[in-house]
Amino acid sequence: MNASHAQHDLQDIARRIRRRVVRMSHDGRAPHLGSSLSCIDILVAAYWGALRIDPARPDDPDRDRFILSKGHAAAAWYATLAQRGCFPDALLDTYNQPGGALPEQPSPNCAPGIEAATGSLGHGLSLGLGMALAARMRRQPSRVFVLLSDGECNEGSVWEAAMLALAQRVGRLCAVVDYNKWQATGRSNEVMALDPLADKWRAFGWSVCEVDGHDVDVLVDAMKAVGEHGEQPSVIVAHTVKGKGVSFMEDDNNWHYRVPDDAELAASLTELTPT
Repeated sequence: MNASHAQHDLQDIARRIRRRVVRMSHDGRAPHLGSSLSCIDILVAAYWGALRIDPARPDDPDRDRFILSKGHAAAAWYATLAQRGCFPDALLDTYNQPGGALPEQPSPNCAPGIEAATGSLGHGLSLGLGMALAARMRRQPSRVFVLLSDGECNEGSVWEAAMLALAQRVGRLCAVVDYNKWQATGRSNEVMALDPLADKWRAFGWSVCEVDGHDVDVLVDAMKAVGEHGEQPSVIVAHTVKGKGVSFMEDDNNWHYRVPDDAELAASLTELTPT
């Protein structure tokens, strides 16, 4: 497969996942659609380009680990795992349904590929750091990727983990920040002074890569480089658009809590259908 075909295929995968996620939000009456749509290209880059995993062997001790610290985007993670072949697509129909297998926030072992419960923002990087330290103690080659939201970087526990990761020289740990510039109550940089976010991570001693969070090829290259900086942990600051892929949702924070009605679902699916 040449590079142009590979890029086209990954863009098509991302489009299919976006279609599925919009429908899951509608059918499950679940919010956080904007946050899910913003990180899908990151997930595609991870699961098709960077992560060393085998969907048929989800418990392989040498596998790379992925933690969705921004657990409110669980629909995007579930749809990605199903598309990757970790479990049947039909399981997505149970999302946020009474008695269903897939809760609105991830719970441990609710489906193959889910490494840990997340959703209490600020905890995921500490979980990932612990997994990376355990892998090193066991002499396993595993790398650990943790997807954070920008608003989540308000939490002091994120920066405690950042300091400890550098002190322990955990070079196989990578944080990816979905920097869509919004959080629940407003613009991220108006709620807390996050900028200059990349410089903050540099000040904590991390190797920093700042990218377009919707350029799958660039994201793949950045993720593949994890572990190549010796004992220095890595962070990818991915600039994204909340609600990416649906024009009337893009950069509109109302879609943090709104659920699409029937007409909005139909309009979204039309936009996300290849021409």
